Amino acid sequence: MLDFIFKPNSIAVIGASEDEKKIGHVVFRNLVKQGFEGKVYPVNPKREEILGIKCYPSVKDLPEKIDLAIIVIPAKGVPSVIKDCASAGVKGLIVITAGFREIGGEGIKLEQEIVELVKKYGIRMVGPNCLGVINTINKMNATFASELPPCGRVSFFSQSGALGVALIDWAIENNFGFGKFVSLGNKADLNETDFLEYFGEDPETDIILGYIEDIKDGKRFLEVAKKVSKIKPVIIIKAGTTEAGAKAASSHTGAFAGFDRAFSEAFKKAGIIRVNSIKELFETAEIFKLNKIPKGDRLLVITNAGGPGIIAADTADKLGIKLDPMSEESIEAIIDKLPPTASLYNPIDIIGDATSERYKVVLEQAIKDRYVDGICVILTPQAVTDVENVATEIVRISQNTEKPVFACFIGGKKVSSAIKILKSQQIPCYSDPSVAISSYKKLIDFSIIKNKKEPEIPKIEISLENKEKVRLILEILENAGVSSVGEENATEILSLYGFNFPKKALAKTPEEAVEIAEKIGYPVVLKVSSPNILHKTDVGGVKLNLKNAEEVYNAFVDITINVKRFMPNAYIKGVMVYEMITGGKEVILGVSYDTTFGHMLMFGLGGIYVEVLKDVSFRIAPLTKEEAYEMVEEIKGAKILEGVRGEPPYDKENIVDKILRLSQLVTDFPIIKEIDINPYVVKHQGGVALDARMIIGKL
Repeated sequence: MLDFIFKPNSIAVIGASEDEKKIGHVVFRNLVKQGFEGKVYPVNPKREEILGIKCYPSVKDLPEKIDLAIIVIPAKGVPSVIKDCASAGVKGLIVITAGFREIGGEGIKLEQEIVELVKKYGIRMVGPNCLGVINTINKMNATFASELPPCGRVSFFSQSGALGVALIDWAIENNFGFGKFVSLGNKADLNETDFLEYFGEDPETDIILGYIEDIKDGKRFLEVAKKVSKIKPVIIIKAGTTEAGAKAASSHTGAFAGFDRAFSEAFKKAGIIRVNSIKELFETAEIFKLNKIPKGDRLLVITNAGGPGIIAADTADKLGIKLDPMSEESIEAIIDKLPPTASLYNPIDIIGDATSERYKVVLEQAIKDRYVDGICVILTPQAVTDVENVATEIVRISQNTEKPVFACFIGGKKVSSAIKILKSQQIPCYSDPSVAISSYKKLIDFSIIKNKKEPEIPKIEISLENKEKVRLILEILENAGVSSVGEENATEILSLYGFNFPKKALAKTPEEAVEIAEKIGYPVVLKVSSPNILHKTDVGGVKLNLKNAEEVYNAFVDITINVKRFMPNAYIKGVMVYEMITGGKEVILGVSYDTTFGHMLMFGLGGIYVEVLKDVSFRIAPLTKEEAYEMVEEIKGAKILEGVRGEPPYDKENIVDKILRLSQLVTDFPIIKEIDINPYVVKHQGGVALDARMIIGKL
């Protein structure tokens, strides 16, 4: 636990200053003047007192052991101060000082030095180059932000200090309550995973928010996030969504994966709710402040205006939220209390002249209705609308139900006082129906995350003999300095892990190609065999559907001429002759490697159109069977595999099996960084891989 960071009994501000323009003054003043409940000591060898409080030349001179030291001195002096802190028994550090890794050069060396020191002495450190830490519960403002935000049960970690200052200011303006806040800075020691774990265990935190740009240890982050997201909503905005910073990839799979795609899939696997803007971050947090989870995905919308009701219904439909009507008993109970022009379906439109009494009638019935899991109340301030009374009724009725009730009051001055009534009682209120419904969908998503049982990772049975053969192949390739594994070795490895390939043999001459084709049986396929060529089609190295000896002979000659023209320096081992596979549907299976989260599996429609359509899905290894099925079902072309125009369905079970085998392969042999199987022909029963290649290398 990191209580010594957020709940210290005593704090030393090393670098406290009398100069109001210096950060050392602002941090010290914040702690003293904003009511921190513990003791605060200024440390500055050049001052006898600051703000009327006795100043000490060194942390070693303090009259008691302290829990937390805040360092705001020039960067070069930080290492010696850390040594002093160790001597004084300090448990935690907040290094606000900048001038470390972020400036490069000497700053990098300096940061390495302070990291070695805190590890040596067993001290935990926030920063360096950070805004600091806030805990509103004990009134600890250990930052240079000017004010404490309102007290609440939402905790927030941010990789950006400047954004942290802005969000604190926003929270004060909007009366949004925070419990704890930490600016991560350079994350030289404590990082996002440490604080995610702490907030997950913190009894004073109900909702966890985060802003991150990268993650230090992806695998540990996933392990912790999986546990925390089962008990508390974790809502994160991830900045840096372009692929500009991602590594170049030489396979289809790697090219499609992308830096941001890995984060999306990791968050999905861990149960994290991802949002795409600061605005959405707080809109989503607002709905969770209800502290009520819907039991299902059925929502009732009550409105006094048709247009906003339609917008809400459209949004719900797009997001898969059910707008089922109330039960017959409920409709019978309210029908005589509403005007004949009211719509009793869903949304329930109680007409523009509705007063709080009409809202009350529907709300009181809705909270008793078994077909209603959540309620959205939409209001526009029309002539006879008693807006504040409607808000009061929403608050009263919400207090009498475990169903989430939230509002959308559309307008300005006429609804402002009613919105304050709602928000003062933690009732979310939005100004846009689509935003309200989208936020509620996150609540449904969390309900699914919370109740979902953790599925087991299936263990694919691969014999020890086959595993040993794969190990030897990879060892030989690695020792030879090979990174791009050609088709011959790739197919051998995959065959040992249960993949089927067409009959084949290598021909060195056109005559040999004809002889092999006669043995395999027509039609056949010819492909160039070269360790230097990954994309054979691009260099004219593939010929399909060859039906006789003459076509095979000519194809061999054409392939060798084409390859020599396009890649004159490529080493050509010969031309592979394959059994021609007919029928079935072409899909692509693959693996790529993300430096943060590890191996990702890919599935999509295959063949030459995969680069154009990009209809692919990803998951992070190791996969559960459920995840493999999701991969197959979520692509747009999934319906094609169900069979069209009367044809029987294709073997999805076979695809799932092969996805899981790939997951097992890269889990067993992490040196395999990328795999492309394109195309994989799935038939009505079973399937055959037609082409494969791999990239290997140290991780």
